[in-house]
Amino acid sequence: MLETTNPLLRAARAANSVAFALQGFFLAVILTELPQQRDKFGLTDTLIVAAVAMISVLAGAGSITAEKIALHRSSRTALRIGLLLIAVAGIGVAFSPNKFVLLGALAVYGIAVGIVDAGTNMQAVFIQHGYGRFVLSSFYAAWSGGSIIGALFVSAFEALGVPLWASILTASAIVLAGALLAGPRLLGTSQAEAGPAEPEPVGTVPTRIFLIFGVVLALAFAIDFAVGNWSALFLTDVLLSSSATAALALAAYQGASLIGRLTGDVLVRRFGPRMVVRAASSVGAVGLIVVVSAPHPAVAIIGFLIAGIGLPLIAPLCFSEAGQLTSGRGLDALIARLNLFNYAGTLVGGVVVGAISAAANLRAGFVVPLLFAFVLIGFAQVFHTRTGGTGGAGPAAGADARADAGHASLDK
Repeated sequence: MLETTNPLLRAARAANSVAFALQGFFLAVILTELPQQRDKFGLTDTLIVAAVAMISVLAGAGSITAEKIALHRSSRTALRIGLLLIAVAGIGVAFSPNKFVLLGALAVYGIAVGIVDAGTNMQAVFIQHGYGRFVLSSFYAAWSGGSIIGALFVSAFEALGVPLWASILTASAIVLAGALLAGPRLLGTSQAEAGPAEPEPVGTVPTRIFLIFGVVLALAFAIDFAVGNWSALFLTDVLLSSSATAALALAAYQGASLIGRLTGDVLVRRFGPRMVVRAASSVGAVGLIVVVSAPHPAVAIIGFLIAGIGLPLIAPLCFSEAGQLTSGRGLDALIARLNLFNYAGTLVGGVVVGAISAAANLRAGFVVPLLFAFVLIGFAQVFHTRTGGTGGAGPAAGADARADAGHASLDK
């Protein structure tokens, strides 16, 4: 096992944090620039929703692609390819002459998103194995920080009157520069896939345990996507706020998630994954109750802030727990397949909430993520109770993790 004093491990942690931040940064740029793309190409709201759904679906294909690259080469290679593909897709978006080329560039971006999501999580779990303690939440904090910077980046460029193509091209250049800088410092095969020794192939991981963590991950991302996609419209359409006030809902949620994820590593090491998931889900449920019952915008914003403190902690814990089921190249495959539930969750968060909102209103729509939060409280039972290290992925540690998780799932 690598030690935390090892400069190679520290460099890999910093590099993977950069990769997480770049992913969050560019996603925020793409999503916040959609209104400008709509105006430029005359896109309908239906086409925009279809484009977002297409990105999620193709991201699933990207995750499978990352698995294949990692199995034949390494997770580092997969992640570097994904980041470079994001930069290429960004260039395509910047110079799209019509909506058909734009959709093609967004399709490439969707595949790249899946490759990077899987690659960053593979690297994160390997790095955590090296540290021998929970550090995964800090990577997601980097993602949250990157997304906030991306939103501020677009806001600043819009205020300065920078053309749309120049804004996206600059964002692509930032991703390219970050990828070239961070890529060589990621863990290579000799430090990740080849060490520690792989205890058992991924096929021996109990299907029930894998699916449970997958469902938890899907529910967590469904809530996250519902907030990201519908919070502003909830404030404008239901609570009749201004657009400027409505934007504060997502800002409050993302700001709180950054704080929660920055403290998540310490909380997990002190109280254990099970207690943290239970508390995070409960806090999230309280926040969403405030949202659903909010009489005016200020109360709803407070609700989104409360929800953001807890709910974003759950996704990194899913990958952390699953990462103890195997290691080596089996871990690459496991993380890539688990990552598919990410996109299932985003589709549910977008489509189901949207459908209920269309039939009734967004207040009723936000009952769905509230129910998901209550379900997550029950699923906390499948996580470990221990407060010790999480990194031992050798044969004994892997067996213990499988047995512990198995007992937890049966106790539920």
